[in-house]
Amino acid sequence: MASIKDVAAEAGVSVATVSRVLNDHPSVSEDARTRVLTAVRALGYRPNAVARSLRTDQTRTLGLVISDVLNPYFTELARAVEEEARALGYSVIIGNADERPDLQDHHVRTLLDRRIDGLLVSPTDGGSPLMLDAARAGTPMVFVDRWIPGVDVPVVRADGRAAVRDLVAHLYGLGHRRLAIIAGPAATTTGSERVEAFRAALAEHGLPLPDAYIGQGDFQAESGRRVTEGFLDLPEPPEVVFAADNLMALGALDAVRARGLRVPDDLALAAFDDIRWFVHTDPPVTAVAQPTDELGRAAVRALVDRIEGRPGASVTLPARLVVRRSCGEPPVTPTATNRSQS
Repeated sequence: MASIKDVAAEAGVSVATVSRVLNDHPSVSEDARTRVLTAVRALGYRPNAVARSLRTDQTRTLGLVISDVLNPYFTELARAVEEEARALGYSVIIGNADERPDLQDHHVRTLLDRRIDGLLVSPTDGGSPLMLDAARAGTPMVFVDRWIPGVDVPVVRADGRAAVRDLVAHLYGLGHRRLAIIAGPAATTTGSERVEAFRAALAEHGLPLPDAYIGQGDFQAESGRRVTEGFLDLPEPPEVVFAADNLMALGALDAVRARGLRVPDDLALAAFDDIRWFVHTDPPVTAVAQPTDELGRAAVRALVDRIEGRPGASVTLPARLVVRRSCGEPPVTPTATNRSQS
């Protein structure tokens, strides 16, 4: 296996010059940089990451703790994080919290023990003393999608309030008046925020949100199924169910079909967190779409800023309404615009 000395000899430069090239130091001439990189490729040289981390006190590794790896939203988010991190010269270790605070803290603790350079977290709840302690200790950290109030770190998230308002206006325009919601856990910021956005949007149209039309879910498909069954058993069932995440929407769809009913003829369905699958369901699901790729990339950039001594800033991006056919929308002739929305 080639060593750094072999690269220096092949390129006709000093070992120090090779090191500066490999660490992207700006003081190296373009000629020397070209010769070193050519020698690296010719010899198949691979830097010893462990040794380099001991010298620099950096591992060039980021930790990512996501709420549920089986949720397509978080899968896409993780992919965007990994791609952006790689482009910036970092690797990513991913931990799946499975919506469990204890498992979340286990992953956070393990990643910190492995000397990661920074941490991205989508918290499963709002009360983790471990992350509060890590933030106070100066660990570079960024919250993505969800956050913990009172923990002073940047937050990269989507604001879905305008899109939820657009959704309710859309449903009202279709003639729906009895609208229910499958809520996420109240302990999460996204769980509570989406319920309040839905309630406020209904109020703009003079529509109430009775307690019977608020079903408590947990961002898992089974809870969507269970809550929807309860809605269907009401003396006056809702006309529309709005699921506060995609997995609960799929559970709701299962519950409707299990009773021999159809969406939207018997019950309309809309979802927060658009996923690629929704264009393939029958009917395709109307949903609020978050800019998942942009969120993941922005979160990495904010974290790397903090790692490298720059002030990482919070980022809020808008979500948007994607209209399909699960709420009784009239059929439309496909156009370039409609295809882009699907």
